[in-house]
Amino acid sequence: MSGDLTHVAEIAGSVPDPEIPVVTVADLGILRGVAEEEGKIVVRLSPTYSGCPAVVAIELAVEAALREAGIEARIERVLAPAWTTDWISAEGREKLRAYGIAPPVAGGRASLFTAPVVACPRCGSEATERVSEFGSTACKALYRCSECSEPFDYFKCI
Repeated sequence: MSGDLTHVAEIAGSVPDPEIPVVTVADLGILRGVAEEEGKIVVRLSPTYSGCPAVVAIELAVEAALREAGIEARIERVLAPAWTTDWISAEGREKLRAYGIAPPVAGGRASLFTAPVVACPRCGSEATERVSEFGSTACKALYRCSECSEPFDYFKCI
């Protein structure tokens, strides 16, 4: 059955994030596991942020992708341990950057009163400034690059 579970994980992990479609559930590290319990397949997912409006959409999209592949599974939401931006894969971080979103800065957890140094995803300059604590979604902050003058979202660390 482990080969089947690997296949289930591949399908579930390939579902794109509805808010940032260039990254997948696997890229974000929110696919916590796939198991067989009492003859049923269980897919465990963690929300990125508490209150994220995409949580239900992601769960439904994973369930639909599996059903389309002929796989019935129960989706289980896992809250502990809480998801962290450290779980975003290297490939996921690069996909964010290529899409124009600065990925979380490693070790970038800042206090409430300071902003991390964030490189512009377009030109790479670190001459950037935070314009707003919130960007296009609550999980992102809005920054502007002083070199290329472009605004961009930064995926905040948690």
